[in-house]
Amino acid sequence: MIFCKARKANFRKTVDGAESRRRRTDTSLKLRKDKKIESLNKRRTLTSSTPIVANSSDTRGAVATNTSNRRVYTASDIPELMAVLQRYQSGEANIYTEDGMKACLGVTKGFRRMLSVEKNPPVLPVLDCGVVPMLVQMLNMDYTCGNSLLFDLQFEATWALTNVASTDYSASVLDAGAVPPLVRLLSSPHPESREQAAWCLGNIAGDSTRLRDAVIKDGVIPSLLMNVSNPANNALLGNVIWSLSNMCRGKPLPDFEATKMCVPELARILKYYQVGHNLEEKNKDVLVDAAWALSYLSDGNEDRIQAVLDTGCVPVLMQHLDNSFNQQEPKHIVTPVVRVLGNFVSGSDSQTQAVIDGGMIERAQQLLRNPRKNVRKETCWLLSNIAAGTQSQITSLFKFPSLLQNIVQLAETAEWEVRKEALWVLSNIATGGQPEHVEGITELGAIRAVVSMLTVPDSKVIIVALDALTAILKVGENLNNNQAYVVLVEEANGVESLEELQEHKNDEVYQKTVGIIEQFFAIEDEEDENLAPSHDGEAFTFGVQDTKVFNYENYGSHVSPFKNNTSSAFSPAQQLNFTSV
Repeated sequence: MIFCKARKANFRKTVDGAESRRRRTDTSLKLRKDKKIESLNKRRTLTSSTPIVANSSDTRGAVATNTSNRRVYTASDIPELMAVLQRYQSGEANIYTEDGMKACLGVTKGFRRMLSVEKNPPVLPVLDCGVVPMLVQMLNMDYTCGNSLLFDLQFEATWALTNVASTDYSASVLDAGAVPPLVRLLSSPHPESREQAAWCLGNIAGDSTRLRDAVIKDGVIPSLLMNVSNPANNALLGNVIWSLSNMCRGKPLPDFEATKMCVPELARILKYYQVGHNLEEKNKDVLVDAAWALSYLSDGNEDRIQAVLDTGCVPVLMQHLDNSFNQQEPKHIVTPVVRVLGNFVSGSDSQTQAVIDGGMIERAQQLLRNPRKNVRKETCWLLSNIAAGTQSQITSLFKFPSLLQNIVQLAETAEWEVRKEALWVLSNIATGGQPEHVEGITELGAIRAVVSMLTVPDSKVIIVALDALTAILKVGENLNNNQAYVVLVEEANGVESLEELQEHKNDEVYQKTVGIIEQFFAIEDEEDENLAPSHDGEAFTFGVQDTKVFNYENYGSHVSPFKNNTSSAFSPAQQLNFTSV
């Protein structure tokens, strides 16, 4: 299909590519703790390599084998436990003696066990008794005193604080001044203490952006990164990467100057842990958490995106997608990887091109068949930003007609979240592409898909659909038969939908709807000569009216090149001419 230069000159790009690209605008304040609570509980109850295990033994890193002789502590024991601690806090007894250390260790274990119950731990009674500041004081004790029990005491105190921070009362831990000593514990000679401190800090940062920023301000990130570059074991590495991901997450975004130092180490983790290259079952969570952290760091302006791109991670991300396709890596690696790549294409044209050159469009075909709704939604979002790029980038989508056919089908029949993103792909092509691009998606059934979105309850989505329909019909005006696209709208029941939208309460929807009707569907009233009165010499008479009814089905449909051809795949080289794009 060849278009003359005059026709191209008549087509104006209605939406600027930079404006069409969409970045994420969610403003939720809750971070990982809310969305990952189920996963968090599973790790606490099942992980044997970490001490944060409800109903575990008191031996670090071991799974309980016999709990029958262990005392069960409840809120009723709080007065007895506090009486012991108050003796040492008042100076009545010396905590640095072996007896003092053992006594305080036993009490701290009691509070930790009380807070480790799986359901409804007595957090409020524990907070009300005032033990949290005492636990923080234990973290500040001088570990050079030579008493080996101090490490155990500080470990138990950190564990108890971690359990408090895993509830809705994380702020109480921060307000008690726990963050600075927890940061110092990240340099402890004991890996278990470093692991527990990382966990506690991650829980605090995961509560809200206010707490996250407060933790970052106390210098936690450099200390965490030291444990990434030289981890003592996989359990420690897992907790540190998880904690780092909470430091990087949330809207508003954290200060990039404080978090950008994470980028090289996280990219190194993604490169290091791959199939056939140091990836074991225990490293898979590390891999997924590192990918999520990079997705948070690459979310935002072009400088943030470029900092992640400069690590050369695009081929690595593509390899992780391939590994997931082959079931060699966990399936939940796909969502954060697609999110990172989607962030890249929300940037500049050159940043978008890096993802295209990496082979993203080829892989998108398989991602759109993923059974997980969120993966399909993220993939459509990514493709919509490619469709908001340059003409050559839009053309790259047409190298895979089956991909675009799938987009059209998703826009019409998929789950609501996926439909919205698929519509954005079609709308960006329609409003920002060349006439050839518009004709290409129309041949695949785009008009029917766009019209199907005119009846949804979301005004913003209706506006996107109206913009797409306007752009498509403008191209249709330049066809030899300028009614071809109008007929397709009618066949999709679009006229009825437009008529109903004239009553829409949203003024922008109303204005755009009226504009479409007036420009493309209005029939001018002309005086019919058969209705003009004539004088027969005695009286006025009227001619016989033509009783033929206007029929959209016959109106120009005999020359429509698209009728009954919406599901056929096509070759851009054969049916569309992109040589002049």
